[in-house]
Amino acid sequence: MKAGFCECGAWLLLVSTLLWGCGPGREHEIVVGSKNFAESALLGEILAQQIENKTHLPVVRQFYLAGSFICQQAMLAGRIDMYAEYTGTALTAILRDPIERDPTAVYERVRSEYEKRFQFRVMPSLGFNNTFAIVVRGEDARRLGLRTISDAARYTPQWRAGFGYEFMERPDGYEGMARVYGLRFKEAPVILDLGLLYRSLLDKNVDLVAGNSTDGLLSARDLKMLQDDKHYFPPYEAVPVVREEAIALHPEIAVAIQELAGKISDEEMQKMNYEVVGQQRQASVVAKEFLQAKGLE
Repeated sequence: MKAGFCECGAWLLLVSTLLWGCGPGREHEIVVGSKNFAESALLGEILAQQIENKTHLPVVRQFYLAGSFICQQAMLAGRIDMYAEYTGTALTAILRDPIERDPTAVYERVRSEYEKRFQFRVMPSLGFNNTFAIVVRGEDARRLGLRTISDAARYTPQWRAGFGYEFMERPDGYEGMARVYGLRFKEAPVILDLGLLYRSLLDKNVDLVAGNSTDGLLSARDLKMLQDDKHYFPPYEAVPVVREEAIALHPEIAVAIQELAGKISDEEMQKMNYEVVGQQRQASVVAKEFLQAKGLE
């Protein structure tokens, strides 16, 4: 869901490559993309293996394509056929719609508008909601009695914050959250690579970060996710987004992906993320084991 400010030049180069670089003619293969963080790549691997298992079509993986903007442009250009998006991200960052907090309303709006505007099919949710997680050190939460973001707002004027670039820029990100909760910090938030968020927090370089609720390290380190007690963040249900043109050529891919609907719980996603990030297991192996456990291999 996020990407770094220093990557802007690289984004432009990547967009050019995706739009004009690869040549025509992919009628007999499916290209699965992902964003630039471990969960997205893991979901891409699950989609890719499910298609390989169920259709025997050749699948090309184009993972770690920066953030939502790059994936959206790659889809529009026909350079990837699908990737896993999040409904709240699609609503606010792609459609630029106001924040809506009802999960069904968000899904239906995204599904309808993606079909109408982009000719993309938004498939049913994979089953989990990966909302933004406002996280502090566990020791601070215990010492100060912090449970909610409102609790933390009393202390943020003495704190430093670290956020990913996309969280700083998104309409459902930092500015809106700071306004709703009255957050002020000791200095302007620093922009961090997503892979460094929790390390920076645990090393006490910053005191509060915005991660994701299914991050594997949340359950493996002394970290505290604060409750969004004012219900600022919209739902972020993970949904496969597929080009209708790809489905028209290969209807069987929609059938294969449909089998994944509702199969991943929040806890299962967090566990798989920890295996990849915390235990350094290969995403392809974790994805294969997941599909086997669900009887989908």
